[in-house]
Amino acid sequence: MAKLLYEGKAKQIFATDNENEYLVYFKDDATAFNGEKKGTIQSKGMLNNKISAFFFNLLAENGIPHHFISMVSDREMLVKKLEILKVEVVVRNIAAGSLAKRIGWEEGTKLPTTILEMYYKNDELGDPLINNYHIKAMGLATEAQVAKMEEYALKINEVLTGYLKAKKIELIDFKLEFGLNNGEVILGDEISPDTCRFWDSVTGEKLDKDRFRCDLGNVEEAYKEVLQRLTGEAV
Repeated sequence: MAKLLYEGKAKQIFATDNENEYLVYFKDDATAFNGEKKGTIQSKGMLNNKISAFFFNLLAENGIPHHFISMVSDREMLVKKLEILKVEVVVRNIAAGSLAKRIGWEEGTKLPTTILEMYYKNDELGDPLINNYHIKAMGLATEAQVAKMEEYALKINEVLTGYLKAKKIELIDFKLEFGLNNGEVILGDEISPDTCRFWDSVTGEKLDKDRFRCDLGNVEEAYKEVLQRLTGEAV
């Protein structure tokens, strides 16, 4: 049996026969508000695995390097080993969630310009908001690495926003994680309704984990809807 290296809120990471590759297993467990709310979303692991694989392939076609290698099963993907940078990058196009509360703007307000935010990846501290000065002082990443993360984040936003509009999905905001592979900054983690806010472009219906956070119901159905619009696959 493969050795479990790490278990997070939504995924398990296993060693493989290749020291430079890991196996990622996507769980159905769901958490919100820094783990204060917990539950299960049926089939979430399978849906997030497939949605993430789709987005990684799309981004590769547009010049974004990432850790995804291949899907192993409906719930598992093979990825490159990364030295994770402890900086989460959040890209915001429309005011929602914590940003709407922090700046006092009504949720759904289109931002005049895309906002990039950095958070310290630390569950015990609640992933606090930081800036480039904090990152430098804490030694979390070099200035060149931060610049590369920002460059990739804006490019990813451009690619995903354009693609999703054609699928009648509005990309409100999303979280990215990066790591080092042979010293190179590349995209890691996942891109899914767990890490993105997706709203239906016509109705404004939420198609993401906010349905779980806010007890809106039909959470699994929303994730299935995203997969079907992206790939045509009905689950």
